Amino acid sequence: MRWRRRDTARARLPRGEGPWAWLSAGSVALSLLLLALLLGLLLSRGLGHFWPGDVALVTLEDGRQLAGRAVREEPLPDGSGRERLYRTGNRDLDGAIWDWVALAAIHEVSYPRELLVLERRRWGEFIGRLVALEPEAGPRLEGEAAWSALEARLVALEARREAIRRLREQTIRPLVRRLEREGESAEVTRALAAAEARIGALRASLGGASLVLESVSGQHSIEPLEEVVRARRPNAMSNLDKLAAWGQGVWRFLSEGQRAANTAGGVWPAIFGTVLMVMLMSLLVTPFGVLAAVYLNEVAHQGRLTRLVRIGVRNLAGVPSIVYGVFGLGVFVYGIGGHLDSWFFEASLPSPTFGTGGLLWASLTLALLTLPVVIVATEEGLARIPHRQREGALALGATRLEMLTRVVLPMAMPAMLTGVILAVARAAGEVAPLMLVGVAKLAPQVPVDGDFPFLHLERKFMHLGYHIFDAAFHGGDVQAALPLIYATALLLVLVILMLNLTAIFLRHHLRSRHGTLSSY
Repeated sequence: MRWRRRDTARARLPRGEGPWAWLSAGSVALSLLLLALLLGLLLSRGLGHFWPGDVALVTLEDGRQLAGRAVREEPLPDGSGRERLYRTGNRDLDGAIWDWVALAAIHEVSYPRELLVLERRRWGEFIGRLVALEPEAGPRLEGEAAWSALEARLVALEARREAIRRLREQTIRPLVRRLEREGESAEVTRALAAAEARIGALRASLGGASLVLESVSGQHSIEPLEEVVRARRPNAMSNLDKLAAWGQGVWRFLSEGQRAANTAGGVWPAIFGTVLMVMLMSLLVTPFGVLAAVYLNEVAHQGRLTRLVRIGVRNLAGVPSIVYGVFGLGVFVYGIGGHLDSWFFEASLPSPTFGTGGLLWASLTLALLTLPVVIVATEEGLARIPHRQREGALALGATRLEMLTRVVLPMAMPAMLTGVILAVARAAGEVAPLMLVGVAKLAPQVPVDGDFPFLHLERKFMHLGYHIFDAAFHGGDVQAALPLIYATALLLVLVILMLNLTAIFLRHHLRSRHGTLSSY
């Protein structure tokens, strides 16, 4: 009796999970920590770029002065101290926008309120002082009067630039396309001439005012006001003003196109192209992947051939993405696209319409790339549905088609969405195949506009992943583009997260609606 009680007590003791449970939990915790560190790095380096930091006036021991923003510090190569990197701007005056300064050589660092940061279209930033504003008519303005007049004129210039942009996109481009389709037309020619005249009048209204600028080293330059994008005095701004400027900078990054060789401007065309391509890819891959999975699991005879097909599908998931890009280039672009040009667009040859990379071919290529993922995920979901669900539907008089469409497929919908989530996560970050089948370094015009058929599948498009690659490896100044690379990488992560969360929400809704198993 004593031994029996001892055995019973021992059986009731909690059984240990062993070291593997701790190892799994530690791996998950480490993964989450690394993900948090990555997001923190992207947030600090990316969003911190838009904060208007103070501009330092650095006086060296030898009397030389420079003005710029401190970027980072590193040890000197000989180990005798540390040096600091300043972004000084003034490429047109100094030939470079960076300057390394040894900390031991710095005599004084101050932050004068009058230091000006100009963002220009051609030469990037200018950091220095505003000497005077010379209008096209009227007296020369100096000091605070020049700064006040500059702020007012920049607001008017921005409104006129926006009017010119709208005229080009909403009036001139549709008229040019109409001329290309219909040929010469007196009505279209008159409308085009009127639009060009309006743009000429707006350009003339920009005026011939100019700024007299002085760098802290004493160099003078004259900058046409038309070339200035925006101006600010960071050292004279309050924290609230800087927060407002930061918000405006983030909005411009999300809503404008890129410029200055991807070292300035925004990424709106890349955002639009990425989301549109992923949506088209999802619409293309989902029906084919679901039909293939239903055939393999519900219709095909479960024999050796079916097992070989499953093995082949799983192996396709491991094929390098560049192979799919080569396949898309040869089959879709040169094969199908070349034949479409010869059949329907012969008048445009030798300039190709569909015989070159575009949105359609990129979406089809990525649909092929992600098709095995959708097939495997859907088939796994179909295999988990109990056979009694099928047998009950058939016993109640439903046909096989009704059983599949009204019982099996709704219960397998969460598994299908799981496959779509995995497909979106992979397709949104792919770059190698897109380089062959339609992505472009610069495509400021998005593939959607007001002209029929409204969605232009033959056009090239921009992609966030390729934008990161191009700015990081093909830019003239990688150091200047680095903050925008961090910001674009953060944006790509957020876009994928939003797309995935949308699919996860739909999966949860369908799972609760159809009462499917939680193991899906």
